[in-house]
Amino acid sequence: MKISYNWLKQFLKTNWPAEQTGELLTDLGLEIEGIESFESVKGGLKGVVVGEVLTCEKHPNADRLKVTTVTIGKGDPLQIVCGAPNVDKGQKVPVATIGTTLYTSEGEAWTIKKGKIRGESSQGMICAEDELGLGASHDGIMVLDAKTKVGTPVSELFEVENDEVFEIGLTPNRADAMSHFGVARDLKAGLLQKEINTELITPSVSAFHVENRTLKIDIDVKDKALAPRYCGVTISGVKVEDSPAWLQNRLKAIGLTPKNNIVDITNYVLHELGQPLHAFDASKIAGNKVVVKTLPKGTKFTTLDEVERELHEEDLMICDAEKPMCIAGVFGGINSGVTEATTSIFLESAYFNPVSIRKTAKRHALNTDASFRFERGIDPNITEYALKRAVLLIQEIAGGDVTSDLMDFYPKKIEDYQVRMSFDNAKKLIGQEIPKETIKSILTSLEIKVNNVTEAGLGLTVPAYRNDVQREADVIEEILRVYGYNNIQTTEKLNASISNTSKFEDYKLQNIIGNQLASQGFYEILSNSLTTPKYVTLSEQLKEAHNVEMLNPLSNDLSVMRQSLLFSGLEAVSYNINRKRNNLKLYEFGKTYHDFKSNREEYKKLSLFLTGDKTALRWNSPVQKSDFFYLKGIVNSTLDRLGLSNHMVSPIKNDVFSEGIGLSIGKTKLVDFGIVSKKVLKHFGISQEVLFADFNWDNVLEMAKHNDIKFKDIPKYPEVRRDFALLIDDKVTFGDIDKIAMQTEKQLLKDVDLFDVYQGKNLPKGKKSYAVSFTIQDEKKTLTDKQIDKIMKKLQTNFETQLGAELR
Repeated sequence: MKISYNWLKQFLKTNWPAEQTGELLTDLGLEIEGIESFESVKGGLKGVVVGEVLTCEKHPNADRLKVTTVTIGKGDPLQIVCGAPNVDKGQKVPVATIGTTLYTSEGEAWTIKKGKIRGESSQGMICAEDELGLGASHDGIMVLDAKTKVGTPVSELFEVENDEVFEIGLTPNRADAMSHFGVARDLKAGLLQKEINTELITPSVSAFHVENRTLKIDIDVKDKALAPRYCGVTISGVKVEDSPAWLQNRLKAIGLTPKNNIVDITNYVLHELGQPLHAFDASKIAGNKVVVKTLPKGTKFTTLDEVERELHEEDLMICDAEKPMCIAGVFGGINSGVTEATTSIFLESAYFNPVSIRKTAKRHALNTDASFRFERGIDPNITEYALKRAVLLIQEIAGGDVTSDLMDFYPKKIEDYQVRMSFDNAKKLIGQEIPKETIKSILTSLEIKVNNVTEAGLGLTVPAYRNDVQREADVIEEILRVYGYNNIQTTEKLNASISNTSKFEDYKLQNIIGNQLASQGFYEILSNSLTTPKYVTLSEQLKEAHNVEMLNPLSNDLSVMRQSLLFSGLEAVSYNINRKRNNLKLYEFGKTYHDFKSNREEYKKLSLFLTGDKTALRWNSPVQKSDFFYLKGIVNSTLDRLGLSNHMVSPIKNDVFSEGIGLSIGKTKLVDFGIVSKKVLKHFGISQEVLFADFNWDNVLEMAKHNDIKFKDIPKYPEVRRDFALLIDDKVTFGDIDKIAMQTEKQLLKDVDLFDVYQGKNLPKGKKSYAVSFTIQDEKKTLTDKQIDKIMKKLQTNFETQLGAELR
């Protein structure tokens, strides 16, 4: 939210620097994220002064140029070459002197330099209004009033405004601060704590009166729950045109684009007081009647952005006697706005049910300045005041007469909140005793009325616009933020509780594995649990019927809960690859969500993503790609860290992996991993290989609980390694070799490892060569060559008979 400091000073007289004011606002809970400078004319017309043309002669070398001499009130007259057709002797003109920086309409800067034009010296520039940013005309130079004093800075003539704009990171609960008046109200309370007592200035509306009653528009509120308060009035004889400079500057400073005087005034009051308004062209209101009601589901309605929308039966609409005109509190209709042809308007000011507006805005994916305020809850008691304020501004700027009574539909007043606060509870929550008089002073400065005072506490009335202050704890928070968090002393005593938790707690094992993965070069990612329903079409493993759908989705792309961590991870991979980060190691702990017929389930998952090179490019080592076997080592080391090493391997055949295997203990699946299929990668625009591991973290946790720590002595006797180069069918896997080897020698064979694979030239068709190592060890004695040769012979025989293998 942007707040203009100049605008703020209209409510509160202060000469504090913007930086100091920003610090105080941040201490009050209105965090200042930045302060920007604003100039109504870019560059502020610095270096541009009033000059007088002393002479004006035709350029000797150019038909369309003229050579002038111009005095700027100091020093010798300047010779300036000018191409404007209307330049003439005796004129008062704006002169950009040497070194002045001007800006194009696109914001590009250019500097006036001394030079020669067609052989004649030029020491400045006589400017047109578009060159100064004061208009769009380039027909000729600007000719100023003849009475203007030579040497006067042009910025003084055109009231160039310089402002400082606060960017406030407003929290959702602070609906009361969504305006300049609301921020000023908080700032006044903060200044009072610094013993600076300033008056809060509010615009007077006492001049409001009805000129005549020639244009009455009836109001009929059908749904009193959705529209608790609705005000309206008509103004006739208005002239729709551009707003004056001061109003345009106010809106431009906070990032708004001026439209016309009527629309600009409604926006001005919105940001001044926090009350959204809407101006209807009264001539387009059929039957001279405004009806506030809901319409049947599926009713078509075209909004100002020319999009036809289907209404929901709970959408509150502003209608006339024949048709809908506006989605209440959210967006106007295409025919409801004010145009240059408008001469009479119906001005609306209302308080709508925040929950209703929030649902409607989300349902239609509309986020406007009005809905932003209505859905958080505005002040229900400022409705009439804001309407009168806007009417007086319209009469001042656009003319016109008030041609109806101000109609105020407010059948049941929204009451203030009654809260009881205990001094003891305040001391406990704050951690320090604040003097009772200081507490009362703070509450009074926040317009919280102190009804009664006892030794135990206070009876308070909280104004209705503070819908975030309805409990004792809320009141204490208000006291603390105004008193100042920085003023609370730090205790010298530290209290801590020791929890008796299991070593197998989820967060503990997550920390263990997270640290291990980080030490292996992985980065943790956190992706949104909300995703697009389209992703279920990428895999037959996922079912659309199992989607957990959001009742109030933020958007169509965030309308369901994810069934897999794969796709959100691939989004992160694609995002990084598109920004030249091709070598990635990512992991994520998260949940998946499923809607089954019997019930809804959520599962804890750990996902790993690998792509690109294992390590950064080095001059002394070759590049190694992250491959399937590298991922397998990561997966095994992850399970080994939790003591889950005795797992079984099974191949995976599905449309997620082009190649993959699964690891299980008994019937409990621990992880599936492999190479992501090209079909899935293509959807994310990824052309390089991506490896993915999907851990069922619930099962991993459960199996880890039943795994006791086992240890044994380090063997005293040496191990022996022997190698085979086996020629086998290309359908034989290393798993087949490993299984046969372990069955052949269960006692002495400690490890089987594949260290080379070859297929191609000099091998028979359908064959491949595996280089396999065997580690043999007897933990009780040193093995002899005879024993080793016997084991290797048995292995060779079994490989030949069971796999048809041959030694190379």
